[in-house]
Amino acid sequence: MQHLLKLSLLLIVTLNINISHAAEAKAAYTVNAGDVLEISVWKEEELQREIRVLPDGYISFPLVGELAVSGVTLTEIREQLVKKLSKYITDPVVNISVKSSEGNSIYVIGQVQRPGSFMMHQPLDVMQALSLAGGLTTFAKANDIRILRRTAKGPTSIEFEYGELEDGDELESNIVLKSGDVIVVP
Repeated sequence: MQHLLKLSLLLIVTLNINISHAAEAKAAYTVNAGDVLEISVWKEEELQREIRVLPDGYISFPLVGELAVSGVTLTEIREQLVKKLSKYITDPVVNISVKSSEGNSIYVIGQVQRPGSFMMHQPLDVMQALSLAGGLTTFAKANDIRILRRTAKGPTSIEFEYGELEDGDELESNIVLKSGDVIVVP
């Protein structure tokens, strides 16, 4: 009986972990300025386009006009297109995909071996981004690093102390970066 109870508890813990990981993996990609979208409407050859999202976050699509897509998921864009195209086409079937995620970049500047922009093909945290930049130089002020981020409320600055994380402390400070973040290493 006790063996069955232990097995049941193990199964519950495993399911909870899997559900937690599935929820994290399910976070939908949001479109960024610079991304290239492929949009098509079924049985409408004239409505097949490869479109780069403009720096202001908009795209232009026939019969729809301009549409704000930066920071929006593909599902939300599809819903907007279907709604607007429904005025002209009965039950439009819209397909949309990200052909290139060039707008999903972060920047590392200052006292690192290889400063520059880095495309995020997967979620990256601060330590991973610093690694992509070749690590800190000898003269870097490791405990004065800042992450500059634009938010809906305006620009913000996030402190990052490399030394604390290097010692295994304050692991929560190793935040996942967002497109457009700038890591400044003085």
